[in-house]
Amino acid sequence: MNQIMLNVEHLCKVYPNGVQALDDVSFSISEGEFLVIVGLSGSGKSTLLRCINRLVEPTSGRIEWYGADILSFQAAELGLIRRQIGMIFQQFNLVKRSSVMTNVLAGRLGYVPPWVSLLGLWPKVERARALRALERLGLADKARSRADALSGGQQQRVGIARALMQEPKLILADEPVASLDPVLAHSILGHLEQLNREEHITILCSLHFLDLVHRYASRVIALKDGRLMFDGPAQDIDRARFKEIYGEEAVDVHATRVDA
Repeated sequence: MNQIMLNVEHLCKVYPNGVQALDDVSFSISEGEFLVIVGLSGSGKSTLLRCINRLVEPTSGRIEWYGADILSFQAAELGLIRRQIGMIFQQFNLVKRSSVMTNVLAGRLGYVPPWVSLLGLWPKVERARALRALERLGLADKARSRADALSGGQQQRVGIARALMQEPKLILADEPVASLDPVLAHSILGHLEQLNREEHITILCSLHFLDLVHRYASRVIALKDGRLMFDGPAQDIDRARFKEIYGEEAVDVHATRVDA
């Protein structure tokens, strides 16, 4: 049995405006899982992912990384943990006017002194590492292109290459295919699946469409109004379960979607 990597206990997040984004959420992730989060817009999916690497500070609860409470870490300790947790965003979060190579090298910021990036004096070993990451994602020929000259699918692959530069044990993917068409969605998720299987990188990914959940997830958790509604195998999210979690209207109008 694989070791538990991440353990979330009784996690709550209340924003300053009074909105409770997470309400007593508990679950764990074992090494090697491809875990997908589903839920309606505003259910807490993005907040949950951002709490895990403390881009958002939880109100209460506990998040353990191999048994150590992340929420108790100060900046230096948190930086060491963040190196092991890659992040992929829906809107790519690239520096549009910079080159693809520069964007990918940004994934090494946790490993080098700040002046290396500021002056662009990246060691040859790091540039070679970035080129290998781009080759893996089929983008080696785009290394010198500006990020904003790439298609949406290509930009998301740059985002994956950047995450790979961290040598992560876990990748958090926040709706990584929501802005892409179905063909590109399968391409991006196929790359994540390959990293999961070949590099044994654990994936925690929020998705919208039920067909993608069935195709890629080894396990699913569902959120509704910030509360955990389901935790189990992907195949158990059938039409009946979908109706139970999302309601009659969602079933009738969006039979294959998990987001209205």
